[in-house]
Amino acid sequence: MSQTPPHFAVYAPNFGLFGDVERTVELARMAEEAGWDGWFTWDNLLWETDEPLAEPWVTLAAIAATTQRIRLGPLVTPLPRHRPWLIARAAVTLDHLSRGRLILGAGLGGDWYRELSAFGEQQEQRALGAMTDEGLKLITRLWTGEPVDFIGATYRAADVRFLPPPLQRPRIPIWVAAVWPSRRPLARAARWDGVVPIAVEGLLDAGQVRDVVTTIRAGQAALGGERRFDVAVMGRFRGLDEEGRARAVAAMVDVGMTWWLESFGPADDAEKVERVIRQGPPTVR
Repeated sequence: MSQTPPHFAVYAPNFGLFGDVERTVELARMAEEAGWDGWFTWDNLLWETDEPLAEPWVTLAAIAATTQRIRLGPLVTPLPRHRPWLIARAAVTLDHLSRGRLILGAGLGGDWYRELSAFGEQQEQRALGAMTDEGLKLITRLWTGEPVDFIGATYRAADVRFLPPPLQRPRIPIWVAAVWPSRRPLARAARWDGVVPIAVEGLLDAGQVRDVVTTIRAGQAALGGERRFDVAVMGRFRGLDEEGRARAVAAMVDVGMTWWLESFGPADDAEKVERVIRQGPPTVR
């Protein structure tokens, strides 16, 4: 795992305050100016209440076109809800538009807000996992820029070649969501470039993140050895002074965190969001 200094990103819904694309782009520019390293967005199609939602990939394109430095991406795109070849195309386009700043967050998704059942989509978790694994294999094959023939249980591609390839080499980084403490999604994440561990309720503590990292390391060892890998942990700085923020970060860095995701929700008001963003990330000593 990486021992480099941690990165800090804003992590926001694609509805509520953030359902206004122009406002979200303005906040992302503000985050870049304040020293944040990234802007990541949820990928919801529906919510538990009727809300104006912004399509996350379109929003990210607008952010990419108006920022210069921050990393960006969806956290996470539920692959079974999308055609993998369309995600492959969209990701490469966004990677070029952002000049190599995209990180693709991917996961199974679920039917918590009828995002699958409302449209007659597959809902069984094991099937969604198989679709995610197969979709990631096909996406990364298409990113090579070479001719692809692919026959899977769900997806097929017959003699297709996608150009251009991504700007980033060897590929656009892929972070995989994993609901702790389930082991299967952690094993999936170990095959890629990063993990976004999710608590069933609330936020993960440092001990739980340590267990995530230990499980990932074991998975990497089974695949042939450790390599560079990101651990993106959700947290909240609100209510903490500078010393408290530094302690919160240090506790997570000690157990393997590489990205702190400052997490907002649909109930957060504009004043609170702007105050946290303008304050910027803590100074890491």
